Amino acid sequence: MSYTFVPKEKHAKAYGNNIRISKKSARIVCNAIKRKPLVRGKRLLVDLQAKRRSLGGKYYSKAVDEILQLLESCEKNADNLNLEKGKLFIHASAHMGTIMRRRRRKSAFGSRLKTAHVEIMLIEKGKGKKVQIKKKKAEN
Repeated sequence: MSYTFVPKEKHAKAYGNNIRISKKSARIVCNAIKRKPLVRGKRLLVDLQAKRRSLGGKYYSKAVDEILQLLESCEKNADNLNLEKGKLFIHASAHMGTIMRRRRRKSAFGSRLKTAHVEIMLIEKGKGKKVQIKKKKAEN
């Protein structure tokens, strides 16, 4: 699968193909972390996983587990490409995957299994956080 767009800035990518989560819940979680700095987006996913925060009263635990795993993989890809962690912003999107069918005698129950394609990019842009070191003035 190709990515939705190719950014002009330096970036790292990760793609999850046919992940066993629903597209609807994956889109909700992706929209919650999209355009956020890496630290804030990752903290939101960890809080959702620990059930400290919710999105509209739901935790989306299965989708959050898979997307967090994909985000950590993308973060390691960014480390290998020597991107600055303070300047990384998340782009995440989810699309419909293949529909798998499971044959049962009663065809109505459990016959359609949902999957989703999830892409995550960490794009290096913005000013980022600069670390300032305060120097003490020498007393005369």
